[in-house]
Order: sequence, then structure tokens, then C-alpha cells
Amino acid sequence: MNFLAHIYLSGEDEEVIIGNFIADGIKGKRYLNYPPGISKGIVLHRAIDTFTDAHPIVHQSTSKLHKNYGHYSGVIVDILYDHFLAKNWNRYHPQPLSDFVQDFYALLRANFTSLPARIQQMMPYMISDNWLLGYATIPGIAKILAQMNTRTKGVAKMDQAVSELVIHYDEFEAEFTSFFEELKAFCKVKLNEL
Repeated sequence: MNFLAHIYLSGEDEEVIIGNFIADGIKGKRYLNYPPGISKGIVLHRAIDTFTDAHPIVHQSTSKLHKNYGHYSGVIVDILYDHFLAKNWNRYHPQPLSDFVQDFYALLRANFTSLPARIQQMMPYMISDNWLLGYATIPGIAKILAQMNTRTKGVAKMDQAVSELVIHYDEFEAEFTSFFEELKAFCKVKLNEL
């Protein structure tokens, strides 16, 4: 799952939200250096990734992309799944997506000094381009995939994956919808365990 899903699946605890958001930049046991709520978010993020990577529905989605994008297929599916979460946001959350996103950006600003340097550098671009709200549209996803492709120096050709999104749109959406119900249930149990 990508940024929006990780934030959404964190629940209401602000430290868990921050931890889940920054987790990719926290290696090994370094999560133990953070306050308990942030550590919990980092551990939750890792559990979400493990659950997602092993799930047969996700494999179904990545199989449509594997021929053209190889090991980048999983990253692309994470982004596509965030599109379907954003597009269908009102099914999952009572607060409008635009308000939810602005509240999250405010949370990041309020906790800027405790964010890892990589996140501090990325945050202004994320906010000014409003990545999270952009996920709701196909042009927004195309822009994100193009930015991700730049990070691979064009090797991944991820910018072209929007064509597969369009071709297999209904299939991807159905797969996301089924998978996300299972993921939500998993996260509810996991948050209670942590």
C-alpha cells in the first residue's frame, strides 16, 4: 500500500499516523529510538507491507504488470490501490478526502522537527503538489508514476503503467475492493495487539 492507505489504516492516534508514514525510512531496530506511538506506527506499517506482499489478490493485480515492469509491479500496484481508495473515499471515511488530507499535512507541519531528513525534504513537494488528493484522478496517478519513474532514472518505465490502469481499470478496482476489506480487518486486529 502507498501513503494514503498507510495513513488511513493508522486510525486516529497521531503518533501512530506519523510512524506509519515515516516507516520506510526507519531501518532495522531504529524504530525503538522513537516514542511508543510512533514505534507502533512503524511496526504497523511493516505488518501492512508483509500482509500486502503475500496476499493472493495483490499477486493477481501485480501479475497484470509483471511482464512490462518486473519487480516494480508491486510499487505500481501500491499506487494504483491508493487511487481506488482516494476515488472511493466516501465509502471508507466520513470526512471528505480534501479535509482529511489537509489535516494530515497540518500534522506533518506540527511535527516537522521529529521527521527523518528524507521526509522533511520530500514533504514540501508532497504538500505543494497535493499528492494525496491527486491520487483520486487518473491524471494525478499519471503524475505520481512519472515522478516515481524519474527516481529510477527512467529504467522502470513506471510512467507508462497508467495505460494498464485504464485497460484493466474494473479488474484493478474489484481486486482493491476485496483486498482492502481484508486489510482493514487485519489492521484492526494488529492495532489491538500492538
